Amino acid sequence: MAQYRLTTRLFVARPLDDTFAFFADAGNLQKLTPPWLSFRIRTPQPITMRPGAIIDYLIIVRGLPVPWRTRISDWSPPARFVDEQVWGPYWRWHHTHTFTAVDGGTLVEDTVLYSPIGGALMHGLMVKRDLARIFTFRQHEILQQFQVTAREPVAVQIDRI
Repeated sequence: MAQYRLTTRLFVARPLDDTFAFFADAGNLQKLTPPWLSFRIRTPQPITMRPGAIIDYLIIVRGLPVPWRTRISDWSPPARFVDEQVWGPYWRWHHTHTFTAVDGGTLVEDTVLYSPIGGALMHGLMVKRDLARIFTFRQHEILQQFQVTAREPVAVQIDRI
């Protein structure tokens, strides 16, 4: 099974606690998801974030509705949390969100370990490009939500592991 790692790093000129609080509100995920995915949280809100919390979503991928369920497997405020796919559009999806206080703000990092359904062929045909677009949108939207500018160019790195 083909496995990949997606990574992003973004400096947000806001204190760690404020930055983490934004991400701790599951409702804000919709703000960070591109409109072309028609993302919708199906779990009643507010959602209490904690280890074991289950969150159901619906996205539209290339015109097809795709239900997605994730579980919070690690909840360590304000440093990190991890969501893992229970079922959905990937064989494997393990998303670590890391927050580090740095001079003048917070370093926000994403590390996603994933295996696409359809393996390397589907990854090359569409998954890699789609994820790069989605996470680039996410990075720009984070900056907009916090009303800050990027210190460095927004970048999404995807590697086969």
